Amino acid sequence: MSKNLAETAVGAVVLLIAFSFLYFFFTTAEVGTVQGYEVKATFTKVGGLQPGSDVRISGINVGTVTQRILDPETYRAVVTLTIKSGVKVPEDTVATIGSEGLFGGKYVLLKPGQSKKSLAAGDTIDNTEDYRTLEDQVGEIIFLATGGGRDDGATK
Repeated sequence: MSKNLAETAVGAVVLLIAFSFLYFFFTTAEVGTVQGYEVKATFTKVGGLQPGSDVRISGINVGTVTQRILDPETYRAVVTLTIKSGVKVPEDTVATIGSEGLFGGKYVLLKPGQSKKSLAAGDTIDNTEDYRTLEDQVGEIIFLATGGGRDDGATK
């Protein structure tokens, strides 16, 4: 009988620790929707960016991706971003899609401009840089390394 009581007590302690970890995770992980204002950005390639991905400025999370749809007229990806209320983003900000490493998730990186006027709810970020895949980057390096960018007609 005392063996069953000990097993029950250990099981209760394990469950208590598991629930403590879950509580800690949900209170500190910033999981959920961001309260703020929505802006849109248009890209040719989003490279696997998903709703729920971070929106960052200088590596700091300032919002989340809430939606991505295909514009039926231009066939470009329209990404809706929710920016935290306290963050004012200049209207000449550049939006680009970054990656957290070779196998990491994607996020939207905002590079603030110098404008004194800020984006308002419903505005669109006009300056965007499309996602560059690893193949795009390697191809550019090979092109530059082989002298593909020369105008003087020289060959190797």
